[in-house]
Amino acid sequence: MITYIIIAATCLVSYQAFNNEELFEKLSFKPYKVVHNKEYYRLITNGFVHADWTHLFFNMLTLYFFGRTQEQIFTAINGEMSFILFYLLSIPASSLISLYQHKDDPRYSAIGASGAVNAILFSFILINPFSTIYIFVIPIKAIIFAVLFLIYSSYMAKKNMDNIGHEAHISGAIFGVLFTILTIPNVINHFISQF
Repeated sequence: MITYIIIAATCLVSYQAFNNEELFEKLSFKPYKVVHNKEYYRLITNGFVHADWTHLFFNMLTLYFFGRTQEQIFTAINGEMSFILFYLLSIPASSLISLYQHKDDPRYSAIGASGAVNAILFSFILINPFSTIYIFVIPIKAIIFAVLFLIYSSYMAKKNMDNIGHEAHISGAIFGVLFTILTIPNVINHFISQF
C-alpha cells in the first residue's frame, strides 16, 4: 500500500511541476541553495519531481516492481514505518555526493526519484541476488545486473557526458544496501548462503 501511495504522490507532484516552471524550480535539488540558503527541504522534494513522462514512467515502473516486495519484507520485520523511513531517507542519501561536489555551483540542478528507486532495487538484490531481472525483455541475474550497473554508473559519472545523475544512482544503491544490512537481521548471512 505504501508503495502505491509513494507512486501516486510522485506522479501527482511531477505532473503539477510539468505544467508549472516555478514549482519545478522550487522543488528541484540545487546544492548551492541547500548549503547557502539553507533550503534543506530540497533534499526531499527533488525525489518527487521528474523531467518528463518517460523519466517518471521508468522510475515508477521500477519502484512498482521492487518496492512492493521490499515493503512487505520491511513491514514484516520492522513495521510499516521502516519502509517509509527507508524510502524518504534514500532521497537525501542519494544526493550527498552531488551536494558535496556542487555546493558552490549555483547552476547545478537535479531532479528525480532514481537514487531512492536504486536504494529499493539494491536492497532487493541483496536479499534476492539470484532472482531474474528483466532489462526490457532481456533476463539477467540480479547480482550480475548490480555489478554491471555500478561499473557503468561509475564510468559515466567520471565521463560526465550526459545529463543523468549517475552519482545519485551509486549513492542510492550503496544506501539501500547499508540500510538493509542495518535494519534486517542476518541479511548478510542470508546473502552469503545463496552462493
